[in-house]
Amino acid sequence: MRRDDIRNIVIIAHVDHGKTSLVDCLLRQSGQFRDSELQQSQILDTNELERERGITILAKNIALPYQGVKINVIDTPGHADFGGEVERVLGMADGALVLIDAAEGPMPQTRFVLSKALECGLRPIVVINK
Repeated sequence: MRRDDIRNIVIIAHVDHGKTSLVDCLLRQSGQFRDSELQQSQILDTNELERERGITILAKNIALPYQGVKINVIDTPGHADFGGEVERVLGMADGALVLIDAAEGPMPQTRFVLSKALECGLRPIVVINK
């Protein structure tokens, strides 16, 4: 049974195209944290290897309230080696943001994950970054 008060949104993008930065900005704008709690970047990259390499390896989510709706934003890996992790969460998503780097354009992994999202019936919103 689908709940009208919860939405799951997945972020699809290639590694280093700004997924984690976008999530960090969403958290800052949500007003759920004090400024002192948001001093670090890569808030969701809690794994030591993720912080060291500056990439997302494991999918994670944050919950943001918006007009009575809980929006779960799922930050997914952007590297081809972690494609299975991305595909796993697509089945849980109600929508998708496809984040594209303006200079590099859509990368092969992004196209692949986008095709999987479309197969799942998601209607993505394109976001151009940088």
